Amino acid sequence: MGATIVLEADGLTKTYLSGGTPLTVLKGVSFKVMAGESCAIVGPSGSGKSTLLALCAGLDQPSSGGVTLAGERLETLSEDGRARVRNRSVGFVFQNFQLIPSLTALENVMMPMELRGEKKVEKAAGELLERVGLGARLDHYPTQLSGGEQQRVAIARAFINRPRILFADEPTGNLDLDNSKCVVDLLFGLNADLGTALVLVTHELDLAGKTGRMLRLRGGELVN
Repeated sequence: MGATIVLEADGLTKTYLSGGTPLTVLKGVSFKVMAGESCAIVGPSGSGKSTLLALCAGLDQPSSGGVTLAGERLETLSEDGRARVRNRSVGFVFQNFQLIPSLTALENVMMPMELRGEKKVEKAAGELLERVGLGARLDHYPTQLSGGEQQRVAIARAFINRPRILFADEPTGNLDLDNSKCVVDLLFGLNADLGTALVLVTHELDLAGKTGRMLRLRGGELVN
């Protein structure tokens, strides 16, 4: 039996109106990501990397083309339906952490499971925070944590629902060298241990080179 396709982008095109003029930022992008695979989306600033990630995750809708994510055709779903797919099958790590300031580290990690209506998730959340080296910081709020620690909380939160795919948008963009290395090791370690597919947007070619393959965008198109 072959590997399962977790993500399939089929002819993705995205056009915005900019001052009344159509601006196409993605043109006919197609690719597949298999279960457990890691790949990086690279390209110059403005090449459409973050737009592509948002379309693949169902956070935005394409002008044409489609996305199949965890077996679901996103364009056939309502906004609530796409949110359900994300909550069930997707993890996110962003450059600016996006933790909820009024929640502790533990509460931030528990939140995706609680949104699914799951009870007794404290133990699993605590174990993940232990795994990312924050076992002693469970009750700390984001403002009490360094940038590197906040990103490690975000990684634990991304993996709490054992996602089939993790989208990471410039996950080391706001971190110094030491914290970047720690975050990268965690991302790839958890990716390997849990069999989660990893799709990474980055401008850092060293980081991109750690993935199984690179998807290069230029002018909104995939190039070899």
